[in-house]
Amino acid sequence: MRYVVLVSHGDFAPGLRSAVFMMTGPKDEVLCTNLRADMSADQFQDNFRELVAPIGDEDEVILLCDILGGSPMTKSLEVLSERGLLERSIVITGMNMPMAMTAVIMKDALEDKEMLKSTIISEAQNAVAEFQTAVDDADADDDI
Repeated sequence: MRYVVLVSHGDFAPGLRSAVFMMTGPKDEVLCTNLRADMSADQFQDNFRELVAPIGDEDEVILLCDILGGSPMTKSLEVLSERGLLERSIVITGMNMPMAMTAVIMKDALEDKEMLKSTIISEAQNAVAEFQTAVDDADADDDI
């Protein structure tokens, strides 16, 4: 089985998981944990260790992290390495809603890990865009 695991600072990962579930319905293989302001990085790591305990030795992990090099990412990687899961993991940072949605929807549709990884990253990147409104030139002249 492939698991999608969301990790973040603050309430971002639980909030994102909730938003994804609004679109996909709840899924047991979508997990999350977060580093709260009142906890240490080691406490986060203990929580992550407990979260991924049910993941089997043959399972794969798609780890989505909020920022590159942050404590949630580094502590999660340490646990995945301890468990021997790191070589069967895809790790992507800069987590956003399209990234998480694509990971959840496509995780079982694409067997090829490289194709899955590039699809997730592409969707995340394509979602970052400026929204521009059209300005009616006639209305703009009225303001002068």
